[in-house]
Amino acid sequence: MTAGTPVSTRVPAPDDPRLDAWRTFLLAHAQVRRQLERELQAEQGMSLGQYEVLLFLAYSDERRLRMSELADRMVLSRSGATRLVDRLEADRLVERVSCDTDRRGQWAQLTRAGYQRLRSASPTHLRGIAEHFLDLIPGDELAALGDTLARVATEPIPWRPPPRAG
Repeated sequence: MTAGTPVSTRVPAPDDPRLDAWRTFLLAHAQVRRQLERELQAEQGMSLGQYEVLLFLAYSDERRLRMSELADRMVLSRSGATRLVDRLEADRLVERVSCDTDRRGQWAQLTRAGYQRLRSASPTHLRGIAEHFLDLIPGDELAALGDTLARVATEPIPWRPPPRAG
């Protein structure tokens, strides 16, 4: 929260009608994720979690993140992120790189094959986002929703197209 932003100290009652927005958000989020997961599995043979690891790495500087940062961004335990990276590493889509400044630290780094795999799976994922989310919300409402969610998000995420492979 920024200075001057009012913080509610009133705990809502279970029947507070404002909670309907929260419940609907949770339900919509779960439904869209399930649909995206099914489509990626069926068409690309990969989980949504695996896709998201590749995506986060592609959007990161030098296409790598510390394992702890990757876990935080994905809202996973450290062991959950490790298991995902293990599978991607076995497929040579991600590699672990030792941290020069901290011997205990490791980076997960996207490989060239991982970047290509992300590019080949992206049409399935983007089509799903359009079908299950973007196309259901009129443009002006989508802009307002983006602004609203930006007020809720506590960390800026640098959403920009990943650099092209060269």
